[in-house]
Amino acid sequence: MREPTRTRFDTRAECEAQFHACLAAARTRLDLFDPDFAVFPLGAVDVDAALREFFKRGGVLRLAMHSPAIIERHYPRFLRLAHDYSHLLSCRQTPKNLRKLTDSFCIADRLNVVRRFHSAHMRGEASFGIADEADLPCQRFDAIWEASFPVLQSTTTGL
Repeated sequence: MREPTRTRFDTRAECEAQFHACLAAARTRLDLFDPDFAVFPLGAVDVDAALREFFKRGGVLRLAMHSPAIIERHYPRFLRLAHDYSHLLSCRQTPKNLRKLTDSFCIADRLNVVRRFHSAHMRGEASFGIADEADLPCQRFDAIWEASFPVLQSTTTGL
């Protein structure tokens, strides 16, 4: 287990590195919120491989977003993953009254958090192993999740 840490970042490369670290730390649950997932590399080969391993261990992934358009247009690998693991992966779209939310975050096991303060910027913070740091993002994600509706659902004809 890694030592509790808090790291600030302000570049896309640093943000992606923290996202990969959060993904690697996840054992049972990943919750992600982003307006459109343009920054999170969900379509990358290494992310696909990491998520497949996560799902094979029984992990659950929940994504909440304002719009699925970028995922639908640019992440075919993620759409296949969503089809293959539809029992462990859920996606929801926020209602119009929540579309003013502009932050972005990834929470692993309700303990590790990577968050950008505003989705238009790369500036953010990652905390690993600091339980109190995850409390507010977990509460926010749960509230967003409850208010949102299913999207990107798999059907017998595909996505």
